[in-house]
Amino acid sequence: QVQLVESGGGLVQAGGSLRLSCAASGPIFSISTMGWYRQVPGKQRELVATITSGGNTNFADSVKGRFTISRDNAKNTVYLQMNSLKPEDTAVYYCQLTFGIGNYWGQGTQVTVSS
Repeated sequence: QVQLVESGGGLVQAGGSLRLSCAASGPIFSISTMGWYRQVPGKQRELVATITSGGNTNFADSVKGRFTISRDNAKNTVYLQMNSLKPEDTAVYYCQLTFGIGNYWGQGTQVTVSS
């Protein structure tokens, strides 16, 4: 059973930075694709960034150049470094692990960016 626990959310002023962490349980982290998604009330959950087991990354256009994703397989943890935050980045951020046909989600962490 895979469990994902996000942390690092909070309130920050526009232009500030936050780093989200997602710790995974289980033995498949290092061979899984990890992703960060976000959702605001009334809207669909949207992709923010992904990183494959080989370290290839993908970002939503809205965060390119501001966010980076990284992983530490020794710690079973994926990170999302968010810089130059904007009010429109306000959302609940979710961590996802994908392995084969299985997807696992964390409980989410709130990020609020004030103007």
